[in-house]
Amino acid sequence: MAFLDLVKQRYSCRSYQEKSVEQEKLDYVMECVRFAPSAVNKQPWMFRIVKNEADKAKLQECYNREWFQTAPMYIICSILHDEEWVRSDGKHHGDIDIAIAVEHLCLAATEQGLATCWVCNFDAEKCKQLFAIADSEEPAVLIPIGYAADEPKEKGGTRDVDNIAGGHQRKEIEEIAKY
Repeated sequence: MAFLDLVKQRYSCRSYQEKSVEQEKLDYVMECVRFAPSAVNKQPWMFRIVKNEADKAKLQECYNREWFQTAPMYIICSILHDEEWVRSDGKHHGDIDIAIAVEHLCLAATEQGLATCWVCNFDAEKCKQLFAIADSEEPAVLIPIGYAADEPKEKGGTRDVDNIAGGHQRKEIEEIAKY
């Protein structure tokens, strides 16, 4: 599959089948994450795979949405602040590095026929408490992952899948790039 086709296929899934994710597919996705670039190759991240019912219920307390509860598993994506690279002007790069790694995760999952959704609007402090996460680690993104039970929404004849749940329509290339 061409990369542009893969990127266009990825969308924010908000309904999942009960079907479990095969371990081989999860291993493949995580291997793709492992090769994500990071500043000075520090890899300041931790990915907690949440599969058992007790831990899923705890995570659902951090983001209490009906659609979120349909996912068969989750990945808590955290920044390890004591490992992130800091530029000479004080800019911390952990947030950038985790974003790159998470998008590798989402695209690899899409390639494997799985669906994901970036969830950033969750109670990170509660997540830290419930999962005994160290102070130097910041849960940054929750990723529900599984087989989609929904379809991306079409808008204006184009696949504008992120124009749901308060999102915005995709900008044209002329609006985002200057030559």
